[in-house]
Amino acid sequence: MANVNNKTLNLVYIGAAAAIIAVCAWITVPIGAIPITLQTMAVCLVAALLGWKKGTPAVLIYILLGAIGVPVFSGFRGGIGVLLGATGGYIIGFIFTALLVGIASDKSDKLWVLMLSMVLGVAVCYAFGTAWFMLVYAKNTQPIGLSKTLGLCVTPFLLPDAVKIVIAALLARRLKPLIRR
Repeated sequence: MANVNNKTLNLVYIGAAAAIIAVCAWITVPIGAIPITLQTMAVCLVAALLGWKKGTPAVLIYILLGAIGVPVFSGFRGGIGVLLGATGGYIIGFIFTALLVGIASDKSDKLWVLMLSMVLGVAVCYAFGTAWFMLVYAKNTQPIGLSKTLGLCVTPFLLPDAVKIVIAALLARRLKPLIRR
């Protein structure tokens, strides 16, 4: 009976985590082609709390819900077109963020390890999303250089994402003892 309860609890955690990411995606500050959202913070927090075995599936479920048309992405958007659009690479990049943060969270309870994993996870998300943005932008309009892309897609988000990482790490540190993993 305990195994069934544990599986049910895991499903509840994963579903709730996907919902948290969706709600955080809806909280946006439009600053250009790519809005500032709380998605990044939610992905880091979920992965830190649940580890990679539950945090990564939560992110995948969030992405799959959006892909089939449920309006879980920023601006209450959904559909495969969002994933294939200019910002889709950042959304897919959340998978790698969740993996890195989740693995670090599973291996260590130290705050600095968690924060470093979040910085690395967000950096990988930036890299994946920026490469995708350049590819889609060039396909739809004209080629765009790396420095211009970084100016549009990364530089405006460095400080907000640093703040979100600090908040996510502190919340995770406080909440992790309350989560039955």
